This record gives sequence, C-alpha cells and structure tokens, in this order.
Amino acid sequence: MKIVIVGGVAGGMSCAARARRLDEAAEIVVLERGEHVSFANCGLPYYVGGEITDPGALLVQTPASLRAALDLDVRTRHDVTGLDADRKVVTVNTPDGVAELDYDALVLAPGARAVVPPIPGIDSPRVRTLRTVEDALALRDGVEAGARDAVVLGAGFIGLEAAEALAHQGLNVTIVELAPHVLPPLESELATLVTAELAALGIDVRAGVAATAIEPEGGRDAVVLADGSRVPADLIVLSVGVRPDTAAFEAAGVACERGAMLVDAHGRTSLEGVWAVGDATASVDAVTEAVRPVALAGPANRAGRLVADAILRPEQARPIPAPLGTAIVRVGSLTAALTGANRAALDAAGLEYVTLHLHPNQHAGYYPGATQIHLVVHVRAQDGLLLGAQAVGTDGVDKRIDVLATAMRGGLSVTDLIDLDLSYSPPYGQAKDPVNLAGMVGENVLNQTLRLWYAEDLDAVREQALLLDARSATEVATGAIPGALNIPHTQLRERLDEVRAAAGGRPVRVLCASGVRSAIAHRVLTQAGFDSASLSGGMLTLRATLGDRATALLAVGA
Repeated sequence: MKIVIVGGVAGGMSCAARARRLDEAAEIVVLERGEHVSFANCGLPYYVGGEITDPGALLVQTPASLRAALDLDVRTRHDVTGLDADRKVVTVNTPDGVAELDYDALVLAPGARAVVPPIPGIDSPRVRTLRTVEDALALRDGVEAGARDAVVLGAGFIGLEAAEALAHQGLNVTIVELAPHVLPPLESELATLVTAELAALGIDVRAGVAATAIEPEGGRDAVVLADGSRVPADLIVLSVGVRPDTAAFEAAGVACERGAMLVDAHGRTSLEGVWAVGDATASVDAVTEAVRPVALAGPANRAGRLVADAILRPEQARPIPAPLGTAIVRVGSLTAALTGANRAALDAAGLEYVTLHLHPNQHAGYYPGATQIHLVVHVRAQDGLLLGAQAVGTDGVDKRIDVLATAMRGGLSVTDLIDLDLSYSPPYGQAKDPVNLAGMVGENVLNQTLRLWYAEDLDAVREQALLLDARSATEVATGAIPGALNIPHTQLRERLDEVRAAAGGRPVRVLCASGVRSAIAHRVLTQAGFDSASLSGGMLTLRATLGDRATALLAVGA
C-alpha cells in the first residue's frame, strides 16, 4: 500500500509513524511545504524568550532521522496544490517543478494559516506570526538586534506566550485584543487575574479595541488603534487567530464547513480513499456538539494515530473522540487552564447549567507555600454532568484541570468528584482536594442544601434584597459593599432578630471572602425561615468580576 500524507508536525507525523509500526511493507510518503517536518511549534515562544537557548532543540525529527528510524520518505518544500480523487493523484509544487504523485490512501494534515486582518500596513517587514521555526528565529534576531518596543496583536494562548517571551527579553510590550478581555475562552472573572499578572510583568494590555493601521514612523512602525492612540513597535507579532488551510482540497471536492474539512468518526472525508486530521478538520464539540476546528497539538497527535489504524486495521480502529479542548498557558507566576465548555458556548447551545466558584488552597494550608487555586466549574442543571472547568493559580492548576478533564471524558457527574481517591500529602494537596470540594459544593447545590447567587447580579440584588456580609469587621474594613449589614457568621445565630428587622421581609443574600462562611450562614438563615442565598466564590470572585469597577464600588474603612 502507498500512503501519502500531506503535512507533517503533529497530526501528519503521528499518522506516518503509526502507519509504519503497523505495516513494515507500506510505502509512506510525507509531503511538507515548509523546511521542517517535525518541530516543537509549542516551544517557539520559549526560544524567543531565551528559556530555550539552542534552536536545534526545536527540531524534533529530520527527514534523515525519520528515514533511518521509520523508513519514511519525507519530502520538505513540497507544497500540495491539487487533488484528483478519481485518479488518486495529488499535484505538488516541488523544488524541481510541478509533479503528480499517486496514492492508495491519502491523509490530509495541512494545518491552519494565521488570520491576516485587512488593515493597512499589515505587510510591514516588522510584522511576524509565531508558527514556524523561521518565525521564532526572526523574532529572536529582532530582539538581539536591539528592538525596544513590541506589539502583540491578539491575546490568545500564543499571543500571551509571545508577549511574556518578549517582556522576559526586556522589551516594552503592548497587547492589543479586540475581545473585552485577554484569553477570550477564559471566563471574565478569571481573565481579570491574568490581566493583573500581565500588568505585574510590565505588559500594557489594551482590550476591547481594534488595531486599525500599521504605519511607518521614525524607522520603525506605529500601531494605530481605534481609540486614536498610537503604539510604537520595532516588532509586531500577529496572533489574531488561524483558519484551516484547505482551499485546494475544498476545490477538489472535500466537503468542508467554514473551511474545515468534515470527517467521520475515523477521519474519513467525503472523498473515497481520503482521510484528514488535525487543525484543518472540523470536530464535534464533546459538550455542546457544535462543529468547529480545534487547533491543539494533543488532539491532532492522537487523531493521527487513530487515522493510521483506520487505514491499516479498520476492523480494530477506535473512533476519534470528540475533543474537550483542554488547554493551558503560563503567564508570569500564574497558570491558566481550561477544559470543556465556557459560559458563552453553553449559552449558545441553550444548555441549562449551574456555575460553581471555589478558591481552595493547592495543598494543606499549614504547610509552607500554600496558595489559592481560583476554580470555576460548570455542571448540567438537571443531573450535575460536568460540562466545563477553568482554573487560575500559581501552583496545582494543571493537576486539577487534568483530573477534571479525565472525569469529563469518563462521563462523571459533579457528585462523582466527591469520591475520587486522589493522592494526599501536605506538600501536594489536601485531604479534601479542590476537585473533591468542587464535588461537595456541586452536590449541595443540586440537592438544594446550598443556593447560590452570582456577582454579575449584584446590582439587582442590591435593589431587591438585604446584603449580609458574614466576614469579620477587620475584613470588612478592607472593602465592603455599601449598605450591606455586617454580622460575622460566628455571631449570626444570636443576631437573627437583627437580620429579620433589617430585611423587612426581603430576601437575604449572604457573602464572605470565598464562599465558605457564607454557605454556613446560608444554612443558619434557611433553617430559620429566611429566603437566603450565598454568593458563589465570595468577595474574591466579586472583585474579579467587577474588575476596574470594584475600586469605585467597594467602600474601604467602613
């Protein structure tokens, strides 16, 4: 059998390697348009930032090493420009001219191209993407040539990694993001924490504003923003998104949706003998069932392996699972990670859900170095099925999101989290791990032991209910909601008449620092006959949700 694979890196090379392991006799040809067929594209920002010092370390494999180890025929600088599925041939631009190559099975792994916004000056030589080894080398050269100011257009995962890398090299860095906050897939109350960390790194964040032009200015560029401001730039990193690189294959008859190739559970396209894998394919979201591309290395690697199985061992091949979109990024001292759906995706899908906010320590509080994990978990309202989770913190974030992603893949509900037998020792966790705690809170909400109210509803709550602050007087002095009645939770049982008089028949909405003490107060109030609810995530979540508004709203020294 002759297998031709278009595109290397994650999906294509994982398919080629698996195919060789399954069939020693197969002829396997990999066609890669670039210079490098297997490189650490996720490591590129860390080379720009100087943490990876040897550019050779970015090259995972070469055509020679792949020939020696796996007997793969890897051809770089071979750009596939056409496909004739009836004749089973592809048209290829090669260094020696245009050629045709036949196949028995064809795997398309062309990846995605950077979105280039139609703004004047975007073709400036100072504008680079960060998707190839050549991009990383050029940016590092610019840094070493004395660049002082950099602008990163786009605050997604790669944009933030690029911004941190350039700041680490001592440049003045500005991030421009059209969305209301950085890391748009992250919930806003967590994105606020990331924005604060970027500011601590000296990075200027301009969110909710578009770049309208790039203009030459004094031997370098100025990025012009929609608000009229101008940001000087010796380097500009373009990271506003990607789109599937599928034009040639769509023209050949491969069914696509919004440019992404449609595939079945085994990676087969609409054309006989043609499979597809990676960033250029459309995946069915595991939670919302929305059809969209997922541009992540992990799913591409795993899918490539399964496509090889489908070609060579179809009777044994497992279906490609729907991706959860699990992702993680480092920003300064913080880690931000997510899995599954966020509120925007759940709302768009019309799903009914409950959101939990928790702020537990990553390990035992009495052991030195305990820090909080800011955790958001979405669960289906009717049965508690896990729908998504996000976390931000300085330590332990990766572990908890990976556990939650595993629980989601297993179809667990939030109450199942209570019983997960997770490792515990004071330096590593708590006897009630943050994941277990999420299960306990979720169970309490589902069985109505706990009723929640949310920070985004603050204005309506202030108009309709009595706010009861269950923190200590010392905590209240650091910032409190004007008009809230302060009764520490330890005094509440003795002061219920005071609450009743202040409420005057209105509902009571309780808050504390993180939601623990207000939950206790809620139980006291509920059993005393009050219409009560506890603020999800407490003042920590409230401050993060309010963002800049918090300073003006919260009274200090009350």
